Amino acid sequence: MLDNNQLLRFTTAGSVDDGKSTLIGRLLYDSKSIFEDQLKSIENTSKKKGHAGVDLALFTDGLKDEREQGITIDVAYRYFTTPKRKFIIADTPGHIQYTRNMVTGASTANVATILVDARHGVIEQTKRHAFIASLLNIPHVIVCVNKMDLVDYSEEVFNNIVSQFEQISSKMLIKDVRFIPMSALDGDNVVNRSENMPWYQGSPMLYMLETMHISSDVNKIDARFAVQTVLRPQSDSHRDYRGYAGRVASGVLRVGDEITVMPSGFTSKIKGINLYDQELEEAFAPQSVSIQLEDDIDISRGDMIVRSNNKPEASQDIEVMLCWLNSAGAKPRTKYTIKHTSNDQKAMIKDVVYKIDIETLNRVEGSADLNMNDIAKVKIRTTKPLMIDSYRENRSTGSIVLVDDSTNETVAAGMIV
Repeated sequence: MLDNNQLLRFTTAGSVDDGKSTLIGRLLYDSKSIFEDQLKSIENTSKKKGHAGVDLALFTDGLKDEREQGITIDVAYRYFTTPKRKFIIADTPGHIQYTRNMVTGASTANVATILVDARHGVIEQTKRHAFIASLLNIPHVIVCVNKMDLVDYSEEVFNNIVSQFEQISSKMLIKDVRFIPMSALDGDNVVNRSENMPWYQGSPMLYMLETMHISSDVNKIDARFAVQTVLRPQSDSHRDYRGYAGRVASGVLRVGDEITVMPSGFTSKIKGINLYDQELEEAFAPQSVSIQLEDDIDISRGDMIVRSNNKPEASQDIEVMLCWLNSAGAKPRTKYTIKHTSNDQKAMIKDVVYKIDIETLNRVEGSADLNMNDIAKVKIRTTKPLMIDSYRENRSTGSIVLVDDSTNETVAAGMIV
């Protein structure tokens, strides 16, 4: 069985026709991660379209519209496993009008792979995707300089693109950036090392993904346990059992720890931790467990158990970088349901501080409306306090979604500033 830190989520981003879907198809094809019936179906489709070989992009372009137009519209998730790691890939669209899809696909990623066409270098869309990766605090970025076969595998072209990207990434909060020259179509430096670029001494993409250190990406310092439900089995073997079930959002909780329940502020100690029928001495993110306390405290869904010496901020007024997902746009003074960990409250957007111009990445102040794909800094007021950390410190307790009560649609996703 693979342990938790062996699951790596990565997202692919880049401009239209940079070869994202082809890269994922090559990754799945060369790592032997495709079922035979799937392979036969893609081979048949490729023949019908008049391709000499297998059209690798068809492995991810699952929507009929995408296959007809030859572009990726929705976020396509693909799963594959190698002996070293499990992977979840989010293949996101390249068009500006699908910014919201990129935000959704990238929000849980450990790694963002940004494709750059070697012929065109760093363009506006590259900057945009690097900005979103920085905004979403994705810990690792791999810049895949694709289509190197079309520039005669030139080391100079590759080095120029590296220097262009480093200039923009130095202005953003991206911690770990790596660069790979490749040809996704021919398989150079995707799964196997390229013989056409002996000047490149680094690893192929799959080896990089398999060996990348991601266990330290999770916040292990701030212990946060959002209660989802209270367990009272009432069976003969568990007559007096009262457990609080939920997921450890971050940090580590141990038996004997002094804890505070928020927002009530009551304190107690952890008496026991259960995972199914196992008794644990400690629980860590992202385990789902049941916690018993030494004292009977009134605790319900939405409360948070934290260490007494390390508490989140409890606030009804929060500042959020929001990506608007809904075509209807934001309605002024409308009440929404805000979902934060297991806590649901009513909320209202009080103020739009500024919007980000997706073309230039500059701030635009004085605009109060929010439309689909807009990214903006807003002030939100909630009916009851939320137990929050900033998204930069804790992606689990620093993220929210807004739901329209009249349609039950998720209209926005946000990162707490």
